[in-house]
Amino acid sequence: MRKRSFYIVFILFTFILSGCSKESLKPQNEPEQNDKVQITFWDDNAGPQRTPLWETLIEQFEQQYPNIDVKYVGLPKDFAKSRFDAAIAAGDMPDVASVYTSWLPEFSHRDALLPLDSYVEKWSEKDNIKQETMMASRNIVTDHKLYGIPYTENLDILWIRSDLLRVAAVKPPTTWDDFFTAVEKLTNKSTGQYGYTIRGGAGGSFQLQRMMYAYSGIHDYFKDGKSTINDEKHVEFLTKYLGLYQTYTPKSDITNDYKAMVANFDTGVAAIIQHNIGSFAEHSEVLTEHQFQAIPLPKSIKGHYVVESGNTIGLSIFKNTKYPDEAWEFVRFINSKAAQTLWNQTAGQIPTHKQALDTNWLKKYPHLEVFTQVHEDKETAYYEPPFYLPEYRSILNTIVDPGLQDVLSGKMSVQEFLDTWANAMESAQAQYEGRNE
Repeated sequence: MRKRSFYIVFILFTFILSGCSKESLKPQNEPEQNDKVQITFWDDNAGPQRTPLWETLIEQFEQQYPNIDVKYVGLPKDFAKSRFDAAIAAGDMPDVASVYTSWLPEFSHRDALLPLDSYVEKWSEKDNIKQETMMASRNIVTDHKLYGIPYTENLDILWIRSDLLRVAAVKPPTTWDDFFTAVEKLTNKSTGQYGYTIRGGAGGSFQLQRMMYAYSGIHDYFKDGKSTINDEKHVEFLTKYLGLYQTYTPKSDITNDYKAMVANFDTGVAAIIQHNIGSFAEHSEVLTEHQFQAIPLPKSIKGHYVVESGNTIGLSIFKNTKYPDEAWEFVRFINSKAAQTLWNQTAGQIPTHKQALDTNWLKKYPHLEVFTQVHEDKETAYYEPPFYLPEYRSILNTIVDPGLQDVLSGKMSVQEFLDTWANAMESAQAQYEGRNE
């Protein structure tokens, strides 16, 4: 899809949203005219694609709710979590925010979030949200309360430059052997083209973990108190995968963050990257539909897909808000059929509202068919990372991300890296079990 066409779709759906049925988005508890309040909303992934989208939705919300102003604060993706952490520590949190489901256990453990159960009980749309996503949000927190309403669902995939594969006469890989062979064949250092690019900088641990389990076919994060992170199949995979560095990937990969990885792909420096369907909008900015496409991560060496459970983003209300009812109206609005359709069509992700899932626009995006292909496969298995561990995120940020760079620079072996990672998770798990005996 060309850039111009992408924005035409965006403008069209903005118009549709502004003219949608007011009954479907009608405020439940509209305040008096002279009780105008302002709530602050934090976006966890601000940027040129999503910031305008949120601003449009906020404008529509304020038209529907003239007594509520929403102050938008955009946070860059790679630094959003640290900003939330600082705000929670200082007791200076937003009223409402877009929050990764994987953050809910830690935030709830820190007593930062408002349970939404009482609001949901009275919500006429509650049965229209995919119950699997709602249950996932409950299951990963210790008290099983609902601290977020998922408005979008994601899936990790491979993005391939189909134009470069055609030139090199390389077929899209369907197995892990195909993947490694394709990366080698697509590398031509004389022209500055590499088969792949690794996210070695901030956030690299998340993608690394998803690829490891997708390869091994393992879907238990712990077995008898021991982490499967350092399973021999993960050692086998990372030895091959990280062995691509500098030979079939750019040397700069060691510091690659998300933006650098995407830039390598969009400019043709790398023919394949691993990310998720949510980067569709960015690729569409500079590439046509004939230049790139999404394909599933290959099936595991055991013969089935393995997908991370709970890969959703939702809206959460923070406990210190002075306006919980107004914040809930915003949560409710964003999770309407119309708003979810606009957000997910623009971002290129999957809505959680069942009626939004039934709309025809999904059929126009081939990369979303990959989501359906994987999730409707009866053999697909789901692994659940220990999001409930308060230390989970900090282990990835402070141990795994730097450890990955140590492996790439030759300072640490793959085995030592995975052993260190597994030991940290096992220690956190033991502490968790001790606190909850």
